[in-house]
Amino acid sequence: MRIAQIAPLYERVPPKLYGGTERVVSYLTEELVRQGHEVTLFASGDSRTAAQLVPGSETALRLNPEVRDPWPYHVVMLDKIKQRACDFDILHFHIDYCHFPLFREMASRTVTTLHGRLDLPDLPPVYNAFPEMPLISISDHQRTPLPAANWVGTIYHGLPRDLLKFQPDACRSYLAFLGRISPEKRPDRAIEIARRTGLPLKIAAKVDRADRMYFDEHIRPLLDDPLIEFVGEIGEAEKGAFLSGAIALLFPIDWPEPFGLVMIEAMACGTPVVAWRSGSVPEIVEDGVTGFIVESLEGAVAAVPKVMVLDHAEIRRRFEERFTAERMARDYVSLYQSLGYTPIKPALDARPRPMTPEAMSGLAQARRSFSLESVAAA
Repeated sequence: MRIAQIAPLYERVPPKLYGGTERVVSYLTEELVRQGHEVTLFASGDSRTAAQLVPGSETALRLNPEVRDPWPYHVVMLDKIKQRACDFDILHFHIDYCHFPLFREMASRTVTTLHGRLDLPDLPPVYNAFPEMPLISISDHQRTPLPAANWVGTIYHGLPRDLLKFQPDACRSYLAFLGRISPEKRPDRAIEIARRTGLPLKIAAKVDRADRMYFDEHIRPLLDDPLIEFVGEIGEAEKGAFLSGAIALLFPIDWPEPFGLVMIEAMACGTPVVAWRSGSVPEIVEDGVTGFIVESLEGAVAAVPKVMVLDHAEIRRRFEERFTAERMARDYVSLYQSLGYTPIKPALDARPRPMTPEAMSGLAQARRSFSLESVAAA
């Protein structure tokens, strides 16, 4: 298939550090290429891919201090995509809804994976206005606020099978919190769990500008405890060691997380997850197998000693069965095909063929006519 993958321009694909959507786009794109599809990636110009890259901006916008408004760059990228739309069997968007007006007349050749929360009050009008646009959810729970939208499938995220190595003999000595410091991620809960269990906690997380005040006022004062170590933002290369050394990943969210990529990253390392029952958590964590689902601080504290007897190899096996990039790409291709796409074929066969006598006679006549017209014009 000829597939266009359209990524946000905020982070490169894959991101240097934090960036869930762009990371998933990268995993999907590279796996589709590996499976033999012809893939074009529309993303920031500093992205790294085996697909054909069409830059929508010179570099990722989040790390460019000169960029104040990301919208103009996305508008220019959408215009490039519109001009080339006929080159592709399927256009797969990962940029929410901003492309809907431009592509509604070719909606049947598009799919849009929604990566964010959908329970915001301003969203229903836009999805109601474009009911023909096929949508993909990343968990069944994500659909809850928009049950009447044009959902065509749920496809869970996946990681490259060998991205994070399983280390069966890893020394696991601390609790881990990985991701982003924000009120809805509740790092304060993770800190309280560490204090109540008496176990060290390592926090590897970025602090966005929007969350700086929350960090300074609510989290920084809690970091004085000797049990708590704030590592800061880490990249892909450090995740394996960080997660493999953990007794458990703490996922104490206080919002309807649509997926939670960090949970399957932990599972890839054989690390169990202690997560709050919210959003997609019950679809991802298998209670008593890959971790425990809790509803309170007391429940989380009680779960910590129980995770120590879970089978790390079984956690890794469940990851390989459910959450690899190979499975994710196969699911997407099946969905593309289910939409009834018509493969785009070249207008002419590229292989040279001998001309028939009729064709040669016609060509000779055309040349004579052209020559006579040229002489007459002169």
